[in-house]
Amino acid sequence: MPDIIAPGLRVLFCGINPSLYSVVVGHHFARPGNRFWPTLHAAGFTPRRLKPAEQLELVGRGYGITNVVDRATATAAELSAEELVQGGRQLVAKVRRYRPRFIAVLGVSAYRAAFNRPEAVLGLQPEPLGEARLWVLPNPSGLNAHYRLEDLARLYAGLRRVAGRG
Repeated sequence: MPDIIAPGLRVLFCGINPSLYSVVVGHHFARPGNRFWPTLHAAGFTPRRLKPAEQLELVGRGYGITNVVDRATATAAELSAEELVQGGRQLVAKVRRYRPRFIAVLGVSAYRAAFNRPEAVLGLQPEPLGEARLWVLPNPSGLNAHYRLEDLARLYAGLRRVAGRG
């Protein structure tokens, strides 16, 4: 799944890994039950709810998308700890190359595993990732039943207030 990325983005959103569905259709967060696009809009990142096929519009607003692990799976639970750690290393290199102001990892469990931060919580992290400020947010997958859309929007809006609107 190709990254949606450019140098100097305001926020680089980092999913755990692409779904099989997203790889087939060629768009990030494309699975019908995924709440990424409604959350971005509700949190104020976009003026309207974008469709996955409109993902390239994010770059013009100062946002991008990547993943910790490139391998597509039906669920993130299929990833090994080694894949997450290796993906974390690759993400650090990507952040150093593209220099976003913020990196937003979408999934606290994946962040903990990829970066050996077992006590990490949601929100702004005390340590940067490369030179980017690091923010951890809940994964917007429809499989993540811990958060309602309203909760996701509130948490993502915290990042938007600090990072700025596109």
